[in-house]
Amino acid sequence: MGSTRTDARTIFHAVGGAETFDRLVERFYEGVSTDPVLRPLYPEDLVESRRRLSLFLQQYFGGPSTYSDERGHPRLRMRHLPFAIGPAERDAWMQHMRAAVAAERFPLHVETVLLDYFDRAATFLVNRET
Repeated sequence: MGSTRTDARTIFHAVGGAETFDRLVERFYEGVSTDPVLRPLYPEDLVESRRRLSLFLQQYFGGPSTYSDERGHPRLRMRHLPFAIGPAERDAWMQHMRAAVAAERFPLHVETVLLDYFDRAATFLVNRET
């Protein structure tokens, strides 16, 4: 018996679409809004940050291309370069994203695909050592 790998592009529909990603992002930002490590990296008003992250995740995981239609290519590393992101910021980001994913109670194969992507992306955005 071989393992079946879930294609990230099928996640959007499998989890219920935009509403699920909006909820996931809302939970994530509940943690960010009071996090002493992450909060200084975000604007005072988190509404647009929430919207952009939700649209990006929807697109990445197989939903509509609204993010790219509005903002062009994601260019994640370039867009995050102005912010000092070290291991502490990466770990705090992952803590809040893991909690948001856990709260959704996704099937294990979906949770695995989401968390694998988030871990890779968060590590990729680290741009300083401390």
